[in-house]
Amino acid sequence: MDVSGSVRSYVLSNVAEVVERILSFVPTKSLLRMASVCRLWRNCARRVLRTQQKITWLAASGSSRYDGHILLRTLYEELENVYLLPQMALLMVDSENFSSPECCFQQKKARRNNSEDPDFVGLLKRLLPDNCDIIGIATPGIVLTPVGSPNAPPEEHEDGEAGFALLLPHIEGVRIRPFHFCKHTLNNRALEHAGLVGNPDLKVVLLFGYMAFKSGASRFLNQLLEPLSHTNALIAGGHVEKAFCPNRDCCSPGSYGVVGLALSGSRIQGASVLLEQEVSSVTAAEAVLQRLKAAHIPEHNTIGLMFACVGRGHNYYNNQRNVEAGAFRKLFPNVPLFGFFGNGEIGCDRIVKENFTLSHTDTDGLQHGYTTVMSLVHLG
Repeated sequence: MDVSGSVRSYVLSNVAEVVERILSFVPTKSLLRMASVCRLWRNCARRVLRTQQKITWLAASGSSRYDGHILLRTLYEELENVYLLPQMALLMVDSENFSSPECCFQQKKARRNNSEDPDFVGLLKRLLPDNCDIIGIATPGIVLTPVGSPNAPPEEHEDGEAGFALLLPHIEGVRIRPFHFCKHTLNNRALEHAGLVGNPDLKVVLLFGYMAFKSGASRFLNQLLEPLSHTNALIAGGHVEKAFCPNRDCCSPGSYGVVGLALSGSRIQGASVLLEQEVSSVTAAEAVLQRLKAAHIPEHNTIGLMFACVGRGHNYYNNQRNVEAGAFRKLFPNVPLFGFFGNGEIGCDRIVKENFTLSHTDTDGLQHGYTTVMSLVHLG
């Protein structure tokens, strides 16, 4: 009689503490499959899922030998290995290498051009859970932290192929709502539905305008920012080349609009600072970021966000690369940093902590050029 085998079988069928400990080492996609083994495993898997409330990300840079953006290939290969169930995915890719929605995995030398090639958004929806909301934007340059460790040095990719996906799980006490507005859908009722007005728990708004050069786009953005400027929320973002997700059936091709996220909940804290035009040296950048450090935002389960003008970067710092990302890492070595180089910045100096907000501003004070908005967002 195989006594040891019987003992193992008994333990795995009856001792929840052992099963739960084992399942905590299993990537989420496999964990969901294992939950169907028996009732004990299902209950253990549910408890493990409730503990997976930390932000996770996937990032990629360099050149892919496959058609489609390098980030999509990374998602295809690495999503199996993440330890959370995404509720929200925020993707940013460089616009130079993201020219169309047609993306596939054929090698470039053997590319097939046919209508059956899956599109970027369609593949994302197949790779991510059905109930996962997706916001995707393309912009001139990308700021990312490589996968593996939050204290890896962040990288500013002003050119070349790069992108990242922030994967946000369900977090107790935190509500994340995506939104999209165009000239046909922006009204008070839509703002309320998105949680942007009449929401006392609103703490952070990330917003990204596209096609901002179009006639009427500036007036449209002011219409959105005006009520937001009177809230106690941290507001950060900028202008990008395009938004490729969510689907925008209400918009005609080439029209302007805004996509973004509204983050609500008492556990959320945030702070942001503005690196203005005159900040053009390493010392000056570090001095501004000291103000961000002085906000004393908790640094666990926290992300840094950097939204910089495409006119900054190494050309602004005497050909020195990674100046602002490097200054951030010097002060926040354990906080991953993400963001982009875009066509205009949105934000201001602001602190949002618990039951108070420091700094209010008007609509004009939220829009900038040749600046960088650097933010911290803590999700509890």
